[in-house]
Amino acid sequence: MNIRFLEGQAGDPLQERRNALAKTAAILAADAIAPFEPAASVSYRSGGRTLVVGSSLQALAWAEHLASSLPVTLLLLDNVDVGERLYPVFVARAVAVAGWLGAFEARWQAPGQPAQQGKFDLVFDLSPSPLISTHQHPHGYYAPGPDEGARRAAAAEMMEMTGDFDKPKYFAYKERLCAHSRNGLTGCNACIEICSAKAIVGDGDRVKVNPYLCAGCGACGTVCPTGAMSYNYPSPAHTGSRIKAALRAYAEAGGQDPVLLFHSDGGAPLLEAAIDAVPGRVIPMALHHTASTGIDLWLTSLSYGAAGITVLMTEAEAPQYAAALDTQMRVAQAVLDGLGYAGPHFQLLRVAGPQELTLALQHAPRGETPAQAATFNLAQDKRNTLDYALDHLFRHARQQPDAVPLPAGAPFGAIAVDKQACSLCMACVGACPSSAVMDTPNAPQLRFVEQNCVQCGLCANTCPENAITLVPRMAFGETRKQTVLLNESQPFHCIRCSKPFGTLHMIENMLSKLSQHGAFAGNLDRLKMCGDCRVIDMMQPEGELSVPLRRPR
Repeated sequence: MNIRFLEGQAGDPLQERRNALAKTAAILAADAIAPFEPAASVSYRSGGRTLVVGSSLQALAWAEHLASSLPVTLLLLDNVDVGERLYPVFVARAVAVAGWLGAFEARWQAPGQPAQQGKFDLVFDLSPSPLISTHQHPHGYYAPGPDEGARRAAAAEMMEMTGDFDKPKYFAYKERLCAHSRNGLTGCNACIEICSAKAIVGDGDRVKVNPYLCAGCGACGTVCPTGAMSYNYPSPAHTGSRIKAALRAYAEAGGQDPVLLFHSDGGAPLLEAAIDAVPGRVIPMALHHTASTGIDLWLTSLSYGAAGITVLMTEAEAPQYAAALDTQMRVAQAVLDGLGYAGPHFQLLRVAGPQELTLALQHAPRGETPAQAATFNLAQDKRNTLDYALDHLFRHARQQPDAVPLPAGAPFGAIAVDKQACSLCMACVGACPSSAVMDTPNAPQLRFVEQNCVQCGLCANTCPENAITLVPRMAFGETRKQTVLLNESQPFHCIRCSKPFGTLHMIENMLSKLSQHGAFAGNLDRLKMCGDCRVIDMMQPEGELSVPLRRPR
């Protein structure tokens, strides 16, 4: 039970006033950080070619309205004679649309007619069900639904959507860190599965992001276990500098138990409506999108002195975002619980109105924090930031266990190797994307660095002996960074040329499994030869032996 939380509910009017003043200082300090300027952008070009899709009752009037300013093509979903028009009109039974602003492609089929297609810059979709079903629609695609006000707003915006447009390139991608796939086996699909714009697809061992479809939510960077995908609007370092400045100013002004309230533009109206009832210790921290915040940012904030993290989401945001943040909060809380920090420290809110928000913030988390605030800066690399935060939290923790168990699926942990089953074939080494599993050039040894492991499962999926099991946990101190020996064996030398070509365990397994195989029955010594000597022996006339056999060492 968190005694500090219960005590805080009684309230201290004097401290509440201090907290309110400290919050003002924190907001001013965060706002004093220079604005973030994105280094790269994505460009669109639109000539205004507009496709309107819907029944005659729904779409005809809007096609007429838009045609006064834009070149329009109308696809009618019912076979109604609309007479002569100044723009093309087609009857369509099956319509498919894909693309983005300035680059939409549409295909449709009319009864008894060959399939037709066209290219458009804008789409006004009044179909019963949206033709593009992604939660986050691409730029230039408008599906306002039946509400007349929403339709008028969409039409007005479309009339302004001609010319050249830019948006930030919201993400950065480092291919070498990606754990998506190896050798045809899938490891991590986290970014693909969470993207509400369907902007990310598999591309061999890596992934590919369509920057024109990317909506800038940042969820891909939040769930990426390696840091291969990172959010860049703003950069992690910029967000970290704002948080650090805010919490430092809050503490210097005499505030206690600060809570960072992360919110995006969608949550701003709710917060504004409830602002007078928000506790003084709750510090609003605006983000482009709340899906871009995750465990690395939260644990760093706690290291800086935050007593809690609250993330405010709205119904407008994709449900998979809330699920991902909830999962990361459970992992982060498990780490803090294992270190003895009294909690809870995290709160995920999906509220519909100001009163609901006010009530929820009265119960904002008031978790225990390190006795000393951290001084490190947020790194651009996600795993480095986590290392800094974990080291600080561990150093000041009441409890200092070697490791804390984590829920299944957590992106941190170790692997367990069944030494009896493992043949040291090193397939896992070739599959590991993060250099967590390693061999050694001078001896048949399997080594492991837990700090590098992202629990992608590629090693376990690749192992032909099913000898590897994932162990989700968070290790601390030097244990996490040390190279440990998981398995080793004696090298096996070819019985002809004495060249080492495998391990004793591997040869024993081969002899056991292939002794009855037709290719080796009566010739088991061939399994004890290297590849070159095996070929020579197979080509040698029966009964003739040109190279003496040697005993294996």
